[in-house]
Amino acid sequence: MSTLVFGHKSPDTDSTGSPIIWAWYLTNLRGGDAKPVLLGEPNTEAAYVLKHWGLEKPEIIADVAAGQNVVIVDTNNPAELPPSINDANIMAIIDHHMLVGGLKTKTPINVVIRPLACTATVMHDIMGEDVAKLPREIKGAMLSCILSDTLEFRSPTTTDHDRAVAEKLAADLGVSIPELAAKMFEAKSDVSAFSDAELLRMDSKEYNVAGKELRVSVLETTAPKIVLDRKDSLMATMPGVAKEDGADQVLLFVVDILREEATLLVPNDLVKQMAEASFGVTVTGDTVVLPGVMSRKKQIIPALKL
Repeated sequence: MSTLVFGHKSPDTDSTGSPIIWAWYLTNLRGGDAKPVLLGEPNTEAAYVLKHWGLEKPEIIADVAAGQNVVIVDTNNPAELPPSINDANIMAIIDHHMLVGGLKTKTPINVVIRPLACTATVMHDIMGEDVAKLPREIKGAMLSCILSDTLEFRSPTTTDHDRAVAEKLAADLGVSIPELAAKMFEAKSDVSAFSDAELLRMDSKEYNVAGKELRVSVLETTAPKIVLDRKDSLMATMPGVAKEDGADQVLLFVVDILREEATLLVPNDLVKQMAEASFGVTVTGDTVVLPGVMSRKKQIIPALKL
């Protein structure tokens, strides 16, 4: 039975690439039998990365069977994992997010959670000298994950180590970081084919803040106007998405990668109160600009309050 390696729902580049990286490593360098899978359709940037490096899109699964061996990467939050995750046999967790709690293991396991910007950076460090044995496409996936999660080193989550690893990989591959990142961000910014509901769920995570169940969505783009031109229909779609997903409210932050700021859509008094309490701003319309805010993990979630 193959060990399934997967990240979180609504897979971004890191949650698409890191399962591929780790499954390859387990199978080819650790003598195991591992298979990468996804918990949803990869976003447009992740799809570009797969095509660019000639990687096959992993199978998409909805749940895991009882007793299935699994490795969890890029999350440790049960809300972002298959419904039956605690019936599976969790073998390891590799992550770079805060520890949430709620996962149950059948035996002691290896858990590696490090304060870095990207799961792929953590994997690079675990592999050590074995990184030299990775094929070009796996190194390329690793580099792409780091550039995505750091927003080409613009995100405040970026560490000197993330940058050093990315620059070393780029040098090994003979790749221009600015050129690759520009193509990735261009792909990420092309959201024309997605419905409003799909946009609201594309890069979203569930959190409880002040007793409110929130779906906190982030759209990172070099063309924010394309998304903000749809703000009326996006806000009209929020209540339905929230109800379907068992949330009280959807928060949508449109992150302008180049200007290094976020625009929060403000559809009602609840979001207005939360924005003003959390970010020290005065909201006068249905959007508010948050200068310097780019990271959900480091700047948005820790700040949210009522």
